[in-house]
Amino acid sequence: MSGPGLFALVVEDDRSWQQILQEILTDTGLEVDVADDLESAMVKMHETPHRLAVVDLSLKPDNHLNKDGLIILDTIRQLDPGCVTVMLTGYATVELAVSALAEHGAFSCLRKEAFNRAEFRNLVRRALASPPPASMMAPPLQETPAVARPAPVETKATKQFAVLVVEDDAGWRSILLELLTDAGFQVRLCNSYGEAQGTLRREAFALAVVDLSLINPAAGKSQSIQDMDGYKLLANIRAGGISTIVVSGNSKPQDIDRVYLEYDIFAYLEKQTFDRRAFLKAVEDATASKSLNPELAQLTERERDVLELLASGKTNKEIADILFITTNTVKRHLKAVFVKLDVHTRSAAAARAIALGMAADRSVEIYEEGD
Repeated sequence: MSGPGLFALVVEDDRSWQQILQEILTDTGLEVDVADDLESAMVKMHETPHRLAVVDLSLKPDNHLNKDGLIILDTIRQLDPGCVTVMLTGYATVELAVSALAEHGAFSCLRKEAFNRAEFRNLVRRALASPPPASMMAPPLQETPAVARPAPVETKATKQFAVLVVEDDAGWRSILLELLTDAGFQVRLCNSYGEAQGTLRREAFALAVVDLSLINPAAGKSQSIQDMDGYKLLANIRAGGISTIVVSGNSKPQDIDRVYLEYDIFAYLEKQTFDRRAFLKAVEDATASKSLNPELAQLTERERDVLELLASGKTNKEIADILFITTNTVKRHLKAVFVKLDVHTRSAAAARAIALGMAADRSVEIYEEGD
C-alpha cells in the first residue's frame, strides 16, 4: 500500500497508544517516528518529511485543556503539505472535530474511546490513496492489497472458547475485543465488577482478561489501588478455575508479584508496553491446556514434553539431551507424571500417553530404567 521509504509521525504522550499506533502503521509498510510532546514533534517534522501524521490533541498528561496538537497540525500544513494528518483524542467534541477538519486541515478526527483497529487501518488506506507531491521524492502510491498482518492465533480450542473481558476504559475494550475476535474467540465485554460478577454466574468462560483498576464510581478516583475491584474479581475468577490474563496500567513490581502469588494468574501485561503479539501468544498459551484431555491438562508443559518423548521410545538420557536438562530432572518430571496419571512404570505411562492421543506409534518398545 505504501511506497518505499515513506514515514509516518505519531505524536502522542501515552506510551501504550504510541505502541498501538506504531504497530498498526508499521504493518502498513510505513516507517514510524514517535514524539511525545510539542518540542520533540517539531524536531521530527524538521528532520524528515512524513506521509501521514497521527496527532493527539493534549500533550500534557496533567492538563486536559492543553491543545498542543492543534499547533502541530498547523505546523505540518506549513512545513510538510504532503503529509496527511489525523487527530486522535480522548477529549473529542463536535466543535473540536469541526475545528480540526475545517481550520487545521486534518483528514479525520478520531475519538480514543471509540478506537477500532480495523476502522483505523481502513482510514490509513484512504488517507494514503492519493499520490504524494513530487517534492517528497517518492513514487506515487498505488492501490495494492494491504500488507499481510500477522496470522491470527488459531488453536483447536479457538472456536469453542468464550473469553470474558473486564475493562472500564472503552478504548481498551475496543482494542481487546478486536484482537480476540480476529483470533476467532467469542468475547463477552464487561465494564465493571458488578457486571462481570453477574456474567460469571450465568456464563462459562475458558479465559478472562481483566484490568485491575476497575474503580468503583461510588468510591471516586481517590480509591486506593489495594481496594480496586479487579482484585476481588480475580479471587472469584480463580475460584471458578478460569485462566486469567491481567492487562493493567499498574506497573508496580510489588503489585504484580502480589497478583501472581495470590491469584495464580497466567500472565500480566502492562498497558504502557502493550504488544498485540505478546498478548495473542499469552492467550494462545493460556487456552492451550483447555483443549487437552483433562488428564494431560493436569501436567505441566515440561511434563507433557517428557511424556511425549518417553512414549516415542526415548531413554532418559535422550530426553535430557533433547530438552537440554539433566537426567535427574527427567526422572523428577517422570515421577510427577506417574503420580498424576496413576501409573507405576514407563511402559504404563507410554501406553496412557498413546491412549490419550499424545503419540500414535503403538509399536515402539519402552524399556524400563532403574533409578
